[in-house]
Amino acid sequence: MSEQWRKRWQEGRIGFHLQQTHPALLRHWQTLGVAKRTKVLVPLCGKSLDMRWLADEGYPVLGIEFAPEAIEQFLAQRSTSVSRYRQAGFNISRQGSVELWCGDFFHLHIQQAAEIGAFYDRASLIALPPATRQRYAFHLAQLVPPGAKGLLISLSHSEGEVGPPYSVPANEIERLFTPNFSLTFLEQGAPDDRGRTESVWGLERRGPRL
Repeated sequence: MSEQWRKRWQEGRIGFHLQQTHPALLRHWQTLGVAKRTKVLVPLCGKSLDMRWLADEGYPVLGIEFAPEAIEQFLAQRSTSVSRYRQAGFNISRQGSVELWCGDFFHLHIQQAAEIGAFYDRASLIALPPATRQRYAFHLAQLVPPGAKGLLISLSHSEGEVGPPYSVPANEIERLFTPNFSLTFLEQGAPDDRGRTESVWGLERRGPRL
């Protein structure tokens, strides 16, 4: 799976990448009530400009991406200096308040995510086939503390599981996340010219706060 995504980056088959900040992030992030300076986890981050927006708004970012090509393209967008180091199997690049961890999201351990207090998923869940989505939801729950809030942007379309991006309808989102998160449905967009519809959700990790 990871190698398939890297091949897409190498071949430039990244139609999922947006050339601007996602409008739903602009509309809904502030409504979550995430405190400034809270570090935001962005799984399967690609070279998303949404990370720039979060960082510029005062939220440090920890993005995880398997394809080094995506990370290098992100870093090249600005001339700011980059520091690089290696930790626990990840090659890490830091540019300003954005940390990019090159490696497998499922290999990130809770000790490495100790500073995480929020999360953002725009194209992570919908990049995963059905058998992997349950694992993703559970692993995300293990990485973020009780009370952590996040934004999830999903996609559904009439073609069913043809993807990626895959169709992940509302009932599947509820099944995957309700065991560990409180969910708030925020909006559903109009279908695009391919019959695909985005939905936006606010999530909060369940459990007693320390």
